[in-house]
Amino acid sequence: MFKTLANAWKVPELRKKLLYTVLLLAIFRFGAVITAPGVRADVLEKISAATSNSIIGTVNIITGGAFANLSIFAMSISPYITASIVIQLLSHAIPSLEKLAKEGGEEGRKQLNQYTKYCAVILAAIEAFGVYITYQGNAGLFIKMNGPLTPMLFILSLTAGSTFLMWVGDQITTKGIGNGISLLIFAGIVSRLPAAAVYLYGLMVVDGAFVVKGLVITIAVIVATILLVAGVVWVTEAERRVPVQYAKRVVGRKMYGGQNTNIPMKLAMAGVLPVIFAMSFMQMPAMIMQLINPNIATASGFWAGMYKVFAFTSIETEPLINSTTHAFNWGVFGYGLTHIIIYLLLIVGFTFFYTLAMAFNPIEVSNNLKKNGGFIPGIRAGKPTSDYLAAILKYITTFGALFLAIIAVLPILVKFTGLNLSFGGTAILIVVGVALESIRQLESQMLTRHYKGFLD
Repeated sequence: MFKTLANAWKVPELRKKLLYTVLLLAIFRFGAVITAPGVRADVLEKISAATSNSIIGTVNIITGGAFANLSIFAMSISPYITASIVIQLLSHAIPSLEKLAKEGGEEGRKQLNQYTKYCAVILAAIEAFGVYITYQGNAGLFIKMNGPLTPMLFILSLTAGSTFLMWVGDQITTKGIGNGISLLIFAGIVSRLPAAAVYLYGLMVVDGAFVVKGLVITIAVIVATILLVAGVVWVTEAERRVPVQYAKRVVGRKMYGGQNTNIPMKLAMAGVLPVIFAMSFMQMPAMIMQLINPNIATASGFWAGMYKVFAFTSIETEPLINSTTHAFNWGVFGYGLTHIIIYLLLIVGFTFFYTLAMAFNPIEVSNNLKKNGGFIPGIRAGKPTSDYLAAILKYITTFGALFLAIIAVLPILVKFTGLNLSFGGTAILIVVGVALESIRQLESQMLTRHYKGFLD
């Protein structure tokens, strides 16, 4: 990876793109620490220090700390991601959008992208209103103005910040090294690494004294992270190659076909999207309940229990084992187990849905092979081919779904140990995936400029 970056730096055109990308990412990080207008930073600091919420913590990792700061980029590009998911789903449900996606070509993609941006602005305004409702109960947090000026200023600031980041992502994609939206998420997650390093240092050194237990924990976390990154890289790059052979055919005076190739079927076709889907579905009920009752985290009753299941904040306020009586807290364990089971089922379900509905269609691939005179050795063309591909897809998707689920659940399991790391398995999935994709794009850009020697 570092060698590819060094080689790209030697190419003047790519060097300009790299510098342009770094400049825009620096603007993103600068805006992440600018508190939104109408918010008192001193009161916000006290609130952030006194409270802990797993929903806010999860969003805060993706935004690189911008959400906890209630900055102008507090929502980052999450409305755009949600809008993209909505438009993708609608393009399979609404015939006009489906026709635009499949037959519209470049103009069709531009039109869908325009619809996505309009939807993202609407969702950003709704989400900003929800953030204001969530925080308005904190006395003294917002500067009082006449009439509705305070909420309007706050909502407009957050909506404008999210819209500006959409533009930044487009600029990185068109004028930078590409993959703009993903790089913004990547920058937000990576920016939390210094906080994680400080936290691990605090485990090793307490009041100036060296702690052996903290050193062991730090080494274990580092080793586990390395193994996790290696596993994510292996699964991300792994693929099942189905051999395909094309029959020879004569067209005019030329002979076509006869070559052997393969159909690459990746283990993790859906990438990290199923985890994002499942995370959104887990957060939605908890956020709605928190909007209705801001004190639900400390309340009791059925709805408070449901909130603890979906948000799973109890592990942050109640230890699994009481430090005084050493009694096991079965309530916290029950909430956590239920949360994990629902989360696992959602990830597995969304992985199968996204892979089968959007990423790979066995029937379509089989028809394309048949039209072009291709066949899988030993398998008849038509329905037997589609059934064979569907069977392979089922097995590799099962493996990929279980891998994603395990990676996503790891941060929840770590919470039972009392550790409060700045990022978890989901963040590593995103970081590794974006890094690999960005390196591929750099290599392809160098190849298009005939700099193959740099890749040797």
